[in-house]
Amino acid sequence: MNIGELAKRTGLTNSRIRFYESAGLLKTVERRPNGYRTYPPEAVLVLDLIATAQKAGFSLDEIRTLLPPDLGQWDHDALIEALRRKVSDIEALQMRLRQSKAQLVALIKEIEAKPGDIDCAANARRVLSHILGKETEKPTMAASDVKLLGKASRRRVAG
Repeated sequence: MNIGELAKRTGLTNSRIRFYESAGLLKTVERRPNGYRTYPPEAVLVLDLIATAQKAGFSLDEIRTLLPPDLGQWDHDALIEALRRKVSDIEALQMRLRQSKAQLVALIKEIEAKPGDIDCAANARRVLSHILGKETEKPTMAASDVKLLGKASRRRVAG
């Protein structure tokens, strides 16, 4: 089949298929005398496997090591081990994302708890001191620092 038909069957663009070929992931490509590529029917399966593996978070290098030269010769143990490693990677990422989310939610609550009698700068110092667990020094500004701020930043509304 030609690249256009393969693209229709897989939903991939011609350029993406050529990219996978140049990256060494699609190896069963032949050339006609006129230079056009010819793909065997199993190319659809290989491209579907590549796309699915990428969606699951596998890098192209990881996919390259997993894909056998012949789809009938999978290394079962290596495949299972790679899948288990990827699940472990995803679980570690989920844990980091949960921690980041919890920190951001706590920060939002702390910022929203701003007493009405303080401005945004004072609230920022209050939040930072609470987060850091210590008092933060009130920053002092020299006249040269004020000039650096510029008119636009001085016009901001205090929150």
